[in-house]
Amino acid sequence: MEEEKETKQDDQNTLENQPNSQPTILSKNAKKKLLKQQKWEAKKAEKKAQMKEQKKKEGERKRKEWEEKLSSCASEEERLKLIESRRELRKERMGKRAEEKEEKTQRLRKAKESGQNIVIDLEFADLMTTSEIHSLVQQIIYCYAVNGRCASPGHLWLTGCRGEMENQLQRLPGFDKWIIEKESQSYIEALQDQKENLVYLTADSETVLDELDLKKIYIVGGLVDRNRWKGLTMKKANDQGIQTAKLPISSYLKMSSSQCRYSL
Repeated sequence: MEEEKETKQDDQNTLENQPNSQPTILSKNAKKKLLKQQKWEAKKAEKKAQMKEQKKKEGERKRKEWEEKLSSCASEEERLKLIESRRELRKERMGKRAEEKEEKTQRLRKAKESGQNIVIDLEFADLMTTSEIHSLVQQIIYCYAVNGRCASPGHLWLTGCRGEMENQLQRLPGFDKWIIEKESQSYIEALQDQKENLVYLTADSETVLDELDLKKIYIVGGLVDRNRWKGLTMKKANDQGIQTAKLPISSYLKMSSSQCRYSL
């Protein structure tokens, strides 16, 4: 009994001492790329701060111009007309924005019923740093925004959405109102009844995707890895026994590298 207790304790200690994720060993080239990325992100943050300051100054300039315009009115009646005109213009702009928002909502709801299903696989969070997860979140925001502006948008899925990935997404303003599927389960679990229609998009596939099929559900790897995990999505698809395909990007664009990768 005592021996069994000690064995359980040893097992528990082993589990507690195991790291949450595999240690990342970067090559010299990968370190250079990571440093370059960090410098780029620092420059981006600096540019963002400059734009914010510029926007603030522009707002102050416009307020000053408005006050000067009001003070130049010859009479109180002219001043009131100017204020009313500005109020009507604002009302018109707000109405147009509300109309555009409603049209976008209708397009996304229609896509949910009959659009192309596209999955972003978020099961790679444990292989990424916090900054890489943040970068992935920014790309997801961009994808959702661009998709919403399309005349015929697709229907987006976020699968394996849990842990730090989920925490960062939940902090986004309005994320809970996104017209998108959010699954903590993997796509294999969430879409198990449609496994034959799953297609993982990976540059390592030998099958070129020339035409989209509405019956298929296309999967994109949610992985910002600075080229550390080559062939990972292809191996995952093969292990799960699902189809793979690659986009014909090289047929339309000249890439700087020998092979383009399009995980997020």
